[in-house]
Amino acid sequence: MTAREETRARRRYESPVRRERAAETRERIIAAGAEILHEHAVWNWNALTIRGVAQRAGVNERTVYRHFAGEAELRAAVMARLEQEAGVALDELRLDDLRHFTATVLGYVSSFPLDPRTTRDPTLMAAHDRMRDALLAAVREGNQHWPARDRTVAAAMLDVLWSVGSYERLVADWGLAPQDAINAVTWVIGLVERAIRADDRPAPSEETP
Repeated sequence: MTAREETRARRRYESPVRRERAAETRERIIAAGAEILHEHAVWNWNALTIRGVAQRAGVNERTVYRHFAGEAELRAAVMARLEQEAGVALDELRLDDLRHFTATVLGYVSSFPLDPRTTRDPTLMAAHDRMRDALLAAVREGNQHWPARDRTVAAAMLDVLWSVGSYERLVADWGLAPQDAINAVTWVIGLVERAIRADDRPAPSEETP
């Protein structure tokens, strides 16, 4: 084959129709990955594998590898798709947007199946029940005028703040020193405590921004 013939063959191979088909295949693969994740808890990505996505998209594994070098690249593309679906843009986040951003993200998260990662050990569950009752009583003492729903919301937020999971994330994921993590948690708990005493109620569901 002459050089001219090779150039013509390459042009045919790289034709707009072929590029369009490749783009459609890539889109189908990413959509299949997002579809798989929507069948599981938002934190569970175990099913997002090259093989699983290939089967869902109706292509072979070699086709997936043609578009993505490996599982890490595939997951990154699917994560970008989830952020697009959620309607969030992290690079545009501003302090004034945090409440709306949080409501948007958690509203999207609520569309995934719920599979709590909390322990089911009877002893730990009994301890959690005692702590929950203690928090509800403390919130009630701080503001007896709030309806039960608002007291429960406030107590639940305090429970999240003082949980071991929150402390571990501050230390392990954010790299805070243990005492800095403790100070951070108690600082925010103080803010919630002052809101309770100042009658600054949690926004009802219909008022959530």
